[in-house]
Amino acid sequence: MKIGMILDAEFPPDPRVENEAISLIKNGHEVFLFCLKYADERKAETINGIQVKRFSSNKLEYKLSALAYTIPLYSFLMKKKIHQFINETKIDTLHIHDIRIAEAVYKANKNFKLPVVLDLHDNMPEVMKLYPHLQKFPGKYIISPLKWKKKEREFIEKADKVISVSPEFLENLEERIPASKDKLVLVPNTIRESFYKDYQVKETIINRYKKNFVILYLGDTHLRRGLQTAIESISFLKDTIPNIKLVIVGRNTTDVILKQQVKDLELEQFVDFEGWQNVSLFQSYILSSDICISPLHRNLQHDVAYANKIFQYMSLAKPLLVSDAIAQKRLVEKNNTGLVHKEKDVDDFSDKVLMLYENSELRNELGKNGENFIKNEFSWEQTSKKLLHLYDNLKT
Repeated sequence: MKIGMILDAEFPPDPRVENEAISLIKNGHEVFLFCLKYADERKAETINGIQVKRFSSNKLEYKLSALAYTIPLYSFLMKKKIHQFINETKIDTLHIHDIRIAEAVYKANKNFKLPVVLDLHDNMPEVMKLYPHLQKFPGKYIISPLKWKKKEREFIEKADKVISVSPEFLENLEERIPASKDKLVLVPNTIRESFYKDYQVKETIINRYKKNFVILYLGDTHLRRGLQTAIESISFLKDTIPNIKLVIVGRNTTDVILKQQVKDLELEQFVDFEGWQNVSLFQSYILSSDICISPLHRNLQHDVAYANKIFQYMSLAKPLLVSDAIAQKRLVEKNNTGLVHKEKDVDDFSDKVLMLYENSELRNELGKNGENFIKNEFSWEQTSKKLLHLYDNLKT
C-alpha cells in the first residue's frame, strides 16, 4: 500500500512519525511524507526509506496555524499543497498526524475519497489551554480550545481509523464519542530497541557526576512539567544528601523562572541546567543518574499521555519518581518501576527521594523491573504491531 503521511511541521526530527513510517516500510508498504520547509532544504529526498516531500511555508502560515479553527485561511493554504501531494504521489490512503492540519486534509481529499487514519499525538484542545499566548490578549480572545475540541470530534467521526498514544486517552475518546469505539487503535510512543542497544557512552558526562547522587530530568522544561517542585525539594534534601545534584537536560522559554528560583534558593551548586542536548547523549545522562523523574502537573492532557522520557529511563534500568498524573501513575504502579508522588507536593516528592536514596536495593529492583518491562513488552518493536495490523486490514 502507498501511504501518505501528513505532517504540518519540518522533518526530521519527529520520532513518532519516523518510527511509524519505518515500521510500515519494513512491513512492505511505501510511505510518502508531506511536510513543510521554512528554509532552503531539499524539496524531495529519501530518509530511512521514507519518501519525504517538502512544501514551502513561511512565518505567516505558521502563525495562522494557531487560528486554523478561528478563520479558514490556514486550511485553505494547506489544502492546495496537500492536493498537489496526493496528485503527485498517487497514494492509496492518508495518515494525518494531529488535528491542526486535519481540516485541510479532509478538504483536499473530497475529490479523491481516500481512507483516512487520524493519528492523535496529543489531546490538542487540552494542550492548547496551557500555551502561554492563550493566557493573555489577544490569543485568549481569538483562539478557542472549545472550537478545537468540536473539530477534533468531527475529524474522529469522519476518520476510518483513529490512533492514539495511551489507554487513558482512548478511554476518554470512547466516553466522549461512543460511536468511535470500533475505530480506536492504541499505538503508544515507545522507544526503539536501538536506544538501549546501540549507543556510545560519553565518559565526560559519567565522570562529571560519578561522585553525585543524581536526580535526572530529560525533555521539555515548561513549568507544567513540574520542575519547580523538584527544585524546591533540593532545599531540604541537600541537608541529608550533601552530594545531591538535580540535572536538567532540556529547555523551554520558561527556564528563566526556573533559574531565578534556583538563584533565590541559593541552590546553584546543586542544580545543573544542561540545556537541550543531542539525543545521542541521553543514554550517558541516564546512566550517570540514580533516580529519573517526571513530576508532571495534572491536567486533562498529562492524565492521558505518557512522556517518552519514562521509557528511556526504564530501558536503562533506572528507578522512576513520577507524579500522580493518571497515565504515568498507572504504568509505574502496575509494573513496579518506581515511586509516585502527589503532584506539586514538595514534601511528598522529598520523602520519596529519601526513600530511594536510603534503599539501594529498592532502586535496583525498580530499575530492573523497568528494564524488563521495556525489553519484553513495551519497546516500539512490540507496540507497533497494532499499527501494522491496522494497515494490513485497512480497506482501500
